[in-house]
Amino acid sequence: MRIGSWQLPNRVFVAPMAGVTDRPYRRLCKQLGAGYAVSEMAASNPRLWDSVKTSRRLDHEGEPDPVAVQIAGADPGMMAEAALFNIRKGARIIDINMGCPVKKVCNVASGSALLRDEPRLLAILRSVVDACRPLGVPVTLKTRTGWDAQSRNAMRIGLLAQDIGIAALTLHGRTRCDHYQGQAEYDTIREVKQALEIPVIANGDIDSPEKARFVLDYTNADAVMIGRAAQGRPWIFREVAHYLETGRHLAPPTYGELRDCLTGHLEDHYRFYGETTGVRSARKHIGWYMANVPDGGSLLPAINRAESTGEQMSAILRWFDSHDEHTAAGGSPEPQVAAA
Repeated sequence: MRIGSWQLPNRVFVAPMAGVTDRPYRRLCKQLGAGYAVSEMAASNPRLWDSVKTSRRLDHEGEPDPVAVQIAGADPGMMAEAALFNIRKGARIIDINMGCPVKKVCNVASGSALLRDEPRLLAILRSVVDACRPLGVPVTLKTRTGWDAQSRNAMRIGLLAQDIGIAALTLHGRTRCDHYQGQAEYDTIREVKQALEIPVIANGDIDSPEKARFVLDYTNADAVMIGRAAQGRPWIFREVAHYLETGRHLAPPTYGELRDCLTGHLEDHYRFYGETTGVRSARKHIGWYMANVPDGGSLLPAINRAESTGEQMSAILRWFDSHDEHTAAGGSPEPQVAAA
């Protein structure tokens, strides 16, 4: 599928996730088969642009194009300014967040809170599209089906967004009030896809090749976007892409492949964050990798005790040395996430 002038290699995408989809993770997911990846949400407030946190989110060095940056905010002018700022920093596609259900985002009239303020929502879309259009940069929108089950307005917003010039719509099959509870529904996505001419990307509870196939067939969406199911399973993108293309499953990773994937990810992660932040922020990723590996939880105490990246890496390599690298690393124990 295409977003603006960008032809994407497949239709299996990485969802933007705060604290997860940083540059090292996006690069890894693309290497492992993701056709497209969107950055963590970047603040539209200029006062935050020089912060360490935002500066990292705006660092796209070495990331394959198209670099897509998600912005969030409630002021139309500020959002347009943020779009232009990110384009100067290397963004090739701007994505607008109108789906985040987190309270601290909604409490400042941003994210999915905008679903209850359609005039402001449309003003933001117009302002950002008008700012990006002269530069040839497409603008996309990620949102939910509505604020709650009684006020689903995804269809109306989708049609208006298309008229304004939004290049693609990602729709999560939940309302804001659903948060991440219950099951995502795909009827709304199917209805919206039937009504729109721009690409529609289905999001929500897509956690396997079979589920991706079902969602694409049921909704007729142009692509699927995978979020939480990719945490600790970045190879899910190649698994889904292969299944969609061939109807066959790839073999699960072996312990050796898992070791190489995890250690390669961590080396990039450590370089990106530095020693102090790197050793702490890596814990959640290691916990996710180990969640579905038999005896994976036995590694986590050493990970949590590690005070340096070298100590953390050594603990991981020792653990893998006790497992046959040619054996499939399978199993499905309860997730055991390392301390943040």
